[in-house]
Amino acid sequence: MEKLDKYILPFSEINMKDIAVVGGKNASLGEMIQHLKYEGIQIPDGFAITSKAYWDFLDANKIRTKLRDVLNTLDLENFSNLSKISKTAKALFLENQIPLPIQEEIKKVYHNFILKKGDKISLAVRSSATAEDLPHASFAGQQETYLNISGEEDLIEACRKCFASLFTERAIKYRIDNGFDHMNVALSVGVQQMIRADIGCSGVAFSIDPDTGFKDIVLIDGIWGLGENLVQGTVDPDEFILFKSSLRTNKKSILSRKLGKKQKTLIYANNGGLIGETGTLNKVTTKEKQEQFVLNDAELEKLAKWILIIEDHYRCPMDIEWAKDGITNELYIVQARPETVHNIKKDQNIYYRYELLERSQILTSGISLGSKIASGKARILIDPKDGDKLQEGEVLVTDVTNPDWDPIMKKAAAIITNKGGRTSHAAIVAREIGIPAIVGCGDATEKIRDGQEITISCADGKKGMIYKGLLKWEKHSIDTSKIMLPDTEVMMILADPDKAFQYSFLPNNGIGLLRMEFIINNVIQIHPMALVKFNELKDQEAKEKIEKLTRQYSKKEDYFIDLLAQAVGTVAAAFYPKDVIVRMSDFKTNEYANLIGGRQFEPHEGNPMLGFRGASRYYSPLYKEGFKLECEAMKRVRNEMGLTNVKLMIPFCRTPKEGRKVIGLMKEFGLERGEEGLEIYTMIEIPSNIILAEQFAEVFDGFSIGSNDLTQLTLGIDRDSELVSSLFDENDESVKQLIRQVVNSAKNTGTKIGLCGQAPSDSPDFAQFLVNAGIDSISFNPDALIKGINNINEAESHLHKKEMKILENC
Repeated sequence: MEKLDKYILPFSEINMKDIAVVGGKNASLGEMIQHLKYEGIQIPDGFAITSKAYWDFLDANKIRTKLRDVLNTLDLENFSNLSKISKTAKALFLENQIPLPIQEEIKKVYHNFILKKGDKISLAVRSSATAEDLPHASFAGQQETYLNISGEEDLIEACRKCFASLFTERAIKYRIDNGFDHMNVALSVGVQQMIRADIGCSGVAFSIDPDTGFKDIVLIDGIWGLGENLVQGTVDPDEFILFKSSLRTNKKSILSRKLGKKQKTLIYANNGGLIGETGTLNKVTTKEKQEQFVLNDAELEKLAKWILIIEDHYRCPMDIEWAKDGITNELYIVQARPETVHNIKKDQNIYYRYELLERSQILTSGISLGSKIASGKARILIDPKDGDKLQEGEVLVTDVTNPDWDPIMKKAAAIITNKGGRTSHAAIVAREIGIPAIVGCGDATEKIRDGQEITISCADGKKGMIYKGLLKWEKHSIDTSKIMLPDTEVMMILADPDKAFQYSFLPNNGIGLLRMEFIINNVIQIHPMALVKFNELKDQEAKEKIEKLTRQYSKKEDYFIDLLAQAVGTVAAAFYPKDVIVRMSDFKTNEYANLIGGRQFEPHEGNPMLGFRGASRYYSPLYKEGFKLECEAMKRVRNEMGLTNVKLMIPFCRTPKEGRKVIGLMKEFGLERGEEGLEIYTMIEIPSNIILAEQFAEVFDGFSIGSNDLTQLTLGIDRDSELVSSLFDENDESVKQLIRQVVNSAKNTGTKIGLCGQAPSDSPDFAQFLVNAGIDSISFNPDALIKGINNINEAESHLHKKEMKILENC
């Protein structure tokens, strides 16, 4: 008997060629069971009730024509009667019974399955549309799922309800939006053994960054209990990012861990049954569980390696659901589909940059999706039944969304929710329809007034801001395929790791300056010596803050090391294998003092700009143990994560003797120059660096000119002083002469030399000067990168013409 003629097929007999028979969801499960179980991937067994059962249900009850007639009355312009049409269509299923021959076969297969698996198991009954999970249309979440089903009668009823769910409001609207004929789409039902995630955990994963399309990471989200809370955005999950190259080489691959609130846990109810009736129960997660990650490092890396195997098999980025059995502690893949946003993204070479031109009062903030900006009137809705109140171009503000919101969300200019994470329903839909969203705000429906004019910005990294009023903003498009990198290396200056994946798509030769102090200030927030000497800390308020921030760590110093390694590792992974030059911390004493617990460990200085900063801090008893933490973090990035593209740079090193002292200390702390290719640079920002450049070249592997500090120290100007700021000029001939001198010294000693600063992007003449001087690289802030590239290309063109003219004259 052909597959098309069967009512039921076990997963072991189906694969991706059977989508027309069992739908994408079931076909994918069968594909993985057939091909990937030998790779060690565990997939719960089950069977599919085929599309033939659905069509025979329609014909046996003579409702095919009635269904078509009902759908033909839908208002396709305003969808004013969508709710009525959906109810009428679903009633045609719910008022009729599945034909007895189909029921008998379902019962027979069910009993055989129970005999094989054990009578204590329960089932997940999932809808699988026959056009589902194609690369151009996911159908994800459009039909219903029923969890913790046990007993043949409940299974039959769940199947009937799955058939009816093909005509939910969201499913009808989705098919219309994607050009599917309602009467050409059938519904298969997947019946799968449930994993005891109710007393374990579950989640979703992507083999790509779903916001930027960066392909070299695996994103894993997880919550306690069954996964519906995560998919619907009811809770804020833990989030983990792992680097694929490190996974493939068995290096430490975890780039970041973010603890979610995981407010609720969906568990089995006492009796098996249909969801919303007796099948499941949502309970408040205990504080202990909320403060605990759902997976340990070994489990994360095992799961991520499975995801790589699945992606390699399907040859495209994947969207995956996983679960961990709370009894056996075993991990399982319960679903896999092609990721639908970036798989079909056109104009891959077009990079869009959104820029907010003004600021106002911040109403609230949350997790940003993508990098876009939008503005409009806020429309606060609590129930999708009130969707008619949302007008085209307004911003939808609500507590949480589920698939019932889909027809409404497509009218919105942007979406804001109180709850949810980067893989919640609101996040997924926002990406699919291409609008900005900020989720997990917590208080958006309280802080924003209905009808209020607002601007939402996702352009500042992973923290999205909602501003009062309609602010001015711009959208810039860059066709990277038309940008030619010059011979002079073009690198970036970066501070915020959250933007690394996004900026990696810009044309570049790597990162010329990653500022460690930004990470310490914004991510870590605690003075390193306050962690080392926590017991000696006198500030009680600071102690309480540190206790709260470091509660996940048995040793407080590990908090600093872990977060710094994660942040630097994220940037290094984003640009791997290109160079990423990390400048060790360069706070001044007044800046260090502002960190939590910092005042006790920082001396007061009259002129911190010229005081206890840079290299002189590292070997001082006042900071040496803090510098050790910085080195421990960099050692983890290079040695454990395998990100040997990280180079280190010492700022404000006044003498070669001081440089040797710092290099020796780094060796003592496990960072030996030359080991595993480690290169250590120094900043060229003090005239002594230039006068003794050839001696500094014996100590360091490379130079990076810090044009701001060099200019102020050459001209004797405090660049922060408004009284003399007009005299600050990197184009001053004295500054240029020093730059020429140090470039020549670097050439004489074979030392690589670059410059970090704004001037080459602002001034074509300054770019021309650097190119003529023979600089190896120039680093720009991302917003000045394209202009900087154009200036260098123009400068190199002039230089080549000049050289050609000299040759002709010869």
